[in-house]
Amino acid sequence: MVIGRNPVIEALKSGRDMEKLMVQKGATGSMGKILSLAKSRGVVIRMVDKEILDRTADGGAHQGVIAFVSAHEYATLDDILNLAAERGEDPFVIILDEVSDPHNLGAVMRTAECAGAHGVIISKRRASGITQTVAKTSAGAVEYLPCARVANIGQAIDALKKRGVWVYACDMGGTCYYEQDMTGGVALVIGNEGSGISRLVREKCDYCLSIPMVGKISSLNASNAAAILMYEVRKQRDAER
Repeated sequence: MVIGRNPVIEALKSGRDMEKLMVQKGATGSMGKILSLAKSRGVVIRMVDKEILDRTADGGAHQGVIAFVSAHEYATLDDILNLAAERGEDPFVIILDEVSDPHNLGAVMRTAECAGAHGVIISKRRASGITQTVAKTSAGAVEYLPCARVANIGQAIDALKKRGVWVYACDMGGTCYYEQDMTGGVALVIGNEGSGISRLVREKCDYCLSIPMVGKISSLNASNAAAILMYEVRKQRDAER
């Protein structure tokens, strides 16, 4: 956390990646400059009561504002695709559509790195960023696996498709995942823990994949579903060698 007006202003000016900004409702003065800087950089802003800031700062002089800076530097979509090119491999990308649990994000990144993926794409809004919890859960994978944070998942999918990547949604009512050809450039889309993949994102995907469910529970944890699909991609790639 970065606490206080001047430290937050300097953090914004320096270009540090930020998860969000908590601002006291009704704050005036230099807060206008802070909000302008944050909006120009696309930082998520939450207006909250002073009591929430007091608890969060735990005694620190917050002056009405707290910034949560990223625990890790984010990559770009090009960084992910360039890594695939450097390895001489077809792109293998994981897209998380508003996955909000940091433990799920960390677990997905850990599996993705182990399975040979080239990167993970996450949303700036309504989703977990790379926090200390994510870094710990990933068992160090955040140090090796690029993670791009984008304002619009749909636009990221469009960009991948233009680069020859096929996009597969993990959703109900699709083709059984082990019956689908997933060779070539692949992007797997995993949805939110509660609501799944949003309609607009689902419509942009080329294929829909489902995981057979034969027990009494009708769904898997997001990171578990992602792991199953990632290793199917890994299996098919290894079979091509």
